Amino acid sequence: MEQKNIVEEYLAFLNNQAFPCIGAKTAIRKQQLRCMIASNMACSKDDLAILQFLYDFVEDYRNSSRPFHSAAIIFNQSQISSEELFDELLWHRLQALIELDKKNYNYDNRVSNDPASPFFSFSLKEEAFFIIGLHSSSSRLARQFKYPTLVFNPHSQFEKLRETNHYERMQTVIRKRDMAYSGSINPMLEDFGTSSEVYQYSGRKYDAEWRCPLKFNNKIK
Repeated sequence: MEQKNIVEEYLAFLNNQAFPCIGAKTAIRKQQLRCMIASNMACSKDDLAILQFLYDFVEDYRNSSRPFHSAAIIFNQSQISSEELFDELLWHRLQALIELDKKNYNYDNRVSNDPASPFFSFSLKEEAFFIIGLHSSSSRLARQFKYPTLVFNPHSQFEKLRETNHYERMQTVIRKRDMAYSGSINPMLEDFGTSSEVYQYSGRKYDAEWRCPLKFNNKIK
């Protein structure tokens, strides 16, 4: 019952009329948003279960012809006291998932595996993802969900929207709504191909000296 309640809280957070991301609202409406409740974001105990959940999500996404798919990992036993702490935990969990994934899969060859590259995207099961972090201490109002959450959005669905000339229009709407909701545009916001998307994952504002801690040792075939 507790897990169901947490998922309902997350859906209510996204369905708030003022919430800026219309893509998330569409995923809910089309029943294409998957949620998993994990325990502690600082612990590796659930990593294998998280990976399997995301693998199953990838299969569903690949078998669908419709856009706006999203998968959320919600951690119900973590207290996040600062953006710095969430940022640290985010990269730890992503690194752990990489280490497990590379035992069976190569990197998605449609994107770069260099976090410094403007064409980087995070990959699991050879499927690239754009990741959004949510937590109660975020400086961005649109990311202030009570439980720390990692949202995985398939990167290729954004490319498909670009091909049909829908992406820029949707992006403009979201940015206008975010300005109205949060009072400002995310200072880390950049378009794919302009700057690495790692700067956008956690919601933290990085200084010029920051370098993404992710390490990739697997080679793309």
